[in-house]
Amino acid sequence: MNTHDLWQVDDLDLGGYLARIGVPTRAPGRAALDELHEAHVRTFTFDDIDVFIGAPRGVDLATLQEKFVVRGRGGYCFEHSTVFAAALQQLGYEVRRHLGRVGDPADGQQGRTHMVVEAVVDGQRLLCDPGFGMSLLRPVPLEDGVEDEHLGWRYRIDRRGDVWDMRRWRDGGWMMMHSTDELEVLPSDVVIADYYTGTHPESHFKRTLMLTRHLPGRHVTLTQATVTVREAGKPTENRPLRDGELAEWLRVLEVPLTADEEELLLTRAAEETAKQAAARA
Repeated sequence: MNTHDLWQVDDLDLGGYLARIGVPTRAPGRAALDELHEAHVRTFTFDDIDVFIGAPRGVDLATLQEKFVVRGRGGYCFEHSTVFAAALQQLGYEVRRHLGRVGDPADGQQGRTHMVVEAVVDGQRLLCDPGFGMSLLRPVPLEDGVEDEHLGWRYRIDRRGDVWDMRRWRDGGWMMMHSTDELEVLPSDVVIADYYTGTHPESHFKRTLMLTRHLPGRHVTLTQATVTVREAGKPTENRPLRDGELAEWLRVLEVPLTADEEELLLTRAAEETAKQAAARA
């Protein structure tokens, strides 16, 4: 079975996907890939809303087709990367999927709970990362020591054996984002990683809302209790949310929730905020 069939990429409506992100069909190339990646990241939020409210959906493409393409919802890394990789394959790109570990390895043990996509263009390996909280706007070359800057956001790739470390420039230094490896990834690997991340009681996403989006000139991150605004070259702003402010940000970030989903999200956010405040008291 070839990778096209293995990943069932034809379950994604490519025409609908391209229409959703506002990009025409183009032949594979670096400029076309950059355009596609940035359009994807700007169109879909990174979020764990379904997991946070206790309604994880899984990562099969038929489900993600309805969620992303039909409804315009976002998701987290396994969802974003599954959709993006399928689109790239249908467009004719050479694609590989990789799993990785979030954060600095020196800070402790992490599982392989992040997913990225590699595209090869004219023999050059490029890291696509559409599903990270502080997502790349465009792919970065998978080359040891390479640095890339786009619209003021700076990233760096370093190699450690078969591992690629990705860092972001923050507050005068390079902050580790994640490390990805060269091991082959099969659909079952993604299903297992997604199942742990989306259902295990100790999963960070079960108890913490994560909702982020690149807006013109700034990047916004919400939890159930805080809002963080980043602008390239400026100090990061972080503060507690006011009462009722989460609902306002859902409008600003244009999160397409049903009335029932929004009510459940706001209720769950209030409960978790109160629970964590009581634990700190």
